Amino acid sequence: MSRRLRIEPRMEESRWAHLSVPLVAVVLTLAAGSVLFAALGKPPLAAFHAFFIEPLTSLYGIGEVLLKTVPLLLIAQGLAIGFRARVWNIGAEGQLLMGAIASGYLAIVFVDSESIGLLPAMILVGTAAGAAWAAVAAWLRVRFNANEILVTFMMSSIALQLLYYLVTGPLKDPMGFNFPQSVMFGDAALFSPLLEDTRVTTSLWLTVVVSLAAWIFMQRSLPGYKLVVSGLAPRAARYAGFAEKQAIWIGLLAGGAMAGLAGVAEIAGPLGSLQRNISPGYGFAAIIVAFLGALHPLGIVFAALFMALIYVGGDMSLISVELPHASITVFQGMLLIFYLASYMFVHYRIRWVRPDQVAGRG
Repeated sequence: MSRRLRIEPRMEESRWAHLSVPLVAVVLTLAAGSVLFAALGKPPLAAFHAFFIEPLTSLYGIGEVLLKTVPLLLIAQGLAIGFRARVWNIGAEGQLLMGAIASGYLAIVFVDSESIGLLPAMILVGTAAGAAWAAVAAWLRVRFNANEILVTFMMSSIALQLLYYLVTGPLKDPMGFNFPQSVMFGDAALFSPLLEDTRVTTSLWLTVVVSLAAWIFMQRSLPGYKLVVSGLAPRAARYAGFAEKQAIWIGLLAGGAMAGLAGVAEIAGPLGSLQRNISPGYGFAAIIVAFLGALHPLGIVFAALFMALIYVGGDMSLISVELPHASITVFQGMLLIFYLASYMFVHYRIRWVRPDQVAGRG
């Protein structure tokens, strides 16, 4: 009698298996990356040297890693709060752009201001704008049960088109030689440099505050505990009086607020103005960071540093190894694919069974 494959839930889950998932995902990504680079005719060892070693050989490279860690870490900490409650915010890219637009508009209106309150005001406005953009998806989910994955993803496209319109129209610098960007912000609207001879700014301290706040909220607070329970056991959460609607609002607003804050960090940091290319995809890469960090605030810190290293190393590999840009995106995507695949085997197992066993269990 022929046998067939069957996916079954595991009766017991190993804690060590949970902890090993990120490591397994990284190892599998490196192995698959070696095949990818070899297929492109590039030496895998040279590619990995460009990705993981070259950025750390100079102060400027280290500064670039820290610079890219800021938006990745901020967004991932916010998304993880929603993901723990099974609220899937896929539109952090759009929320980042809305935070950048709102705070950037404030910087443009007060471009000649020297007030020390301008930058804090931009932080508040940008954070609120990101949360407000996510609130649309939260309201649609609560009111009409609209799928937040589709809504947040589509709203990212709207935010991107709005940015294009503003920097080529109402907010375009009239003295900017027709480049699609706003005027350069004044010093009062910019974060201060943190390391000499690098582009990293004091916005890095925001990641410390946000990561600590996320840890306290998720690990030491009752609302955070409710979110986790809502995600792990929705029926038990409802029986215990935990409101599902509250989890949806908190999850989406937290992700939107942190993405908006990341938008402020970008335009008030290395960019210094509103531009068409504010983000190279931080909102989507942060999803990988959140999962690679096992949705834990501390794990996300290390995952963000790792992903930032891949970003910077990928840029360097374009020159030193002459890798095509698309291969870098594929390499990043492998991390998420292998993480999800590895995580599945923590909860499920695959085994060969006879058809009569399948029918008997059905």
